[in-house]
Amino acid sequence: MTATIKFDEQIDGHRHGIRQLQSGWADGPSYITQCPIQTNQSYVYNFTITGQRGTLFWHAHISWIRATVYGPLIIFPKRGVPYPFAKPDKEVPMLFGEWFNADTEAIISQALQTGGGPNVSDAYTINGKPGPLYNCSSDTFKLKVTPGKTYLLRLINAALNDELFFRIANHSFTVVEADAVYVKPFKTDILVIAPGQTTNVLLKAKPNPHKSTYLMAARPYFTGQGTFDNTTMAGFLEYVQSSGNITLPKNLTLSLPTLPAINATSVVANFSQKFRHLNSRQYPAQVPQTVQKRFFFTVGLGNSPCSKNQTCQGPNGTKFAASVNNVSFALPSTALLQSYFFKKSNGVFTTDFPATPLRPFNYTGTPPNKTFVSNGTKVVVLPFNTSVELVMQGTSILGAESHPLHLHGFNFYVVGQGFGNFNPSTDPAKFNLVDPVERNTVGVPAAGWVAIRFLADNPGVWFMHCHFDVHLSWGLKMAWIVQDGKLPNQKLPPPPSDLPKC
Repeated sequence: MTATIKFDEQIDGHRHGIRQLQSGWADGPSYITQCPIQTNQSYVYNFTITGQRGTLFWHAHISWIRATVYGPLIIFPKRGVPYPFAKPDKEVPMLFGEWFNADTEAIISQALQTGGGPNVSDAYTINGKPGPLYNCSSDTFKLKVTPGKTYLLRLINAALNDELFFRIANHSFTVVEADAVYVKPFKTDILVIAPGQTTNVLLKAKPNPHKSTYLMAARPYFTGQGTFDNTTMAGFLEYVQSSGNITLPKNLTLSLPTLPAINATSVVANFSQKFRHLNSRQYPAQVPQTVQKRFFFTVGLGNSPCSKNQTCQGPNGTKFAASVNNVSFALPSTALLQSYFFKKSNGVFTTDFPATPLRPFNYTGTPPNKTFVSNGTKVVVLPFNTSVELVMQGTSILGAESHPLHLHGFNFYVVGQGFGNFNPSTDPAKFNLVDPVERNTVGVPAAGWVAIRFLADNPGVWFMHCHFDVHLSWGLKMAWIVQDGKLPNQKLPPPPSDLPKC
């Protein structure tokens, strides 16, 4: 399927989860695949969706504009191809977001100047509606259901900086898809969804409900040391009268569903470990069984020195920073893909991104004395069709917290995860190489690690970053260059004529 999307005036758009095979110029992140769209200009993103279907989303990919510029991107199966589960009676997209009473551009700009943490959001939303628990809001999301019917809820976390727990009182779900890939169905009454992730669930409405209305709620999962939006968003599940003989009871007192503690890491771990690839004859798991390139990346927070004659609001008078293998990524002034394609990379980026930490330490134990990050625009270069294994290790520097890492241009298989420091001698023996979940965004556990595998079969320049925008702004990001293959369909074509240049 070929698609065309037009963006105007400095709102560069990313189709999150689309593989962009031979259309890397349409991926969207500013200064990675293109330069920002200038005022009074536009850019048409042309791309072909190959071999994908399911729930994804689109969003702005420059600074913090993503706070309000996002929407669902739903790819239906080909005509005549059924879901690998019973067809639902109705499908409903549900987007979780964050609302700020202030200008988000001003918030992050001030934080980067002072070196401190940014002001947090004022509310969470479902489809743009905060719900009845906020004094300023009378706008509430309502999911109307008919007794006995089945609903496919397409859940998308488009929040800027928070993973979320989600529950509907006295109801359960069957999870059937994650990041637009079918999974082995499993039942749960609690959902955990990180920014950048999508989850499709089946909700079976009660045939004889005891109430006409039930509350749903979401609130954050957080283990760090900084401030966060500790509020709860709510919505209504409303039963509507069917044509049958069921009489809906008058509503009784509404109760919020019980949500886990804010720092319930065990709940998150138990939930994430339930995901398995469907791995059926029609939808096989194509996990790379051999590995040609191995990488070990530390991901987490750090700090950087304050400018002379300036007092910063970060730790001990420094500035907050974030890094991968202690490299805090500096955005170039020319797009990486543009400079790479035209062989003008000198002064734009270097290809010496470290494959392992330059200074190993006890990653989840007592932090080292030196926590300053280095800065640079460094990339990893991969030959076409290289099989890659990447272990991402969370660190406890300035607090251990989860990091949802998103890789552009690829899906990957989550072959292993655990707490503490990754042990290269014993942990690989436990890897699941049969039916691991296939995703485009994965949470690196707080004080833990995750291992992924993917095949570098998509030529171009591909961004990888934390989907907490505050960590993205602090430098928790890097890029991969995948070289062309030998065949025509293994090469990145020239850019479109209207590509924003700089």
